[in-house]
Amino acid sequence: EGADLATGGTRRGIVVSTLAEARFFAAGGFDDILYAFPVPRWRLAECAELAQRLQEFQVLLDSPQGLEMLLQNPLPGGKRWLVWLKLDCGNGRAGIRPTDPEALTLARSIALGHPELVTLVGIYAHCGNTYGCRDIPAIQAIARDTTTAVLEFVTA
Repeated sequence: EGADLATGGTRRGIVVSTLAEARFFAAGGFDDILYAFPVPRWRLAECAELAQRLQEFQVLLDSPQGLEMLLQNPLPGGKRWLVWLKLDCGNGRAGIRPTDPEALTLARSIALGHPELVTLVGIYAHCGNTYGCRDIPAIQAIARDTTTAVLEFVTA
């Protein structure tokens, strides 16, 4: 019910951190879900099933190996993998650093390499490094730094 309220009843545009959550929401009629964790090889079959079943099941990538895994496992029926590039803007948990020279190469490879198999939907960053903050100004500083890093990356 909370997700229904949060989406204004559209049941679209939600982000989940586990595939169990994705399956739960898919069973409840949500058909636009982002799995906000770089796709692990052992979860690829589950992700492919959700991608086939839902109008838009989106995944994160943060490495050339992740992209290669999707390219070697195309979705049937002309459907494409919908991909967000995960940037690590200081959290240190997942993602490629926006200052890493390979980050732009990876973004270009996702966007231009095989458009019949993979579509770059956008850039994703999570400010998990705010969890240890003690006050609002510290949280705002991390948010500003992350926003700046993402915008500079996108501009490049």
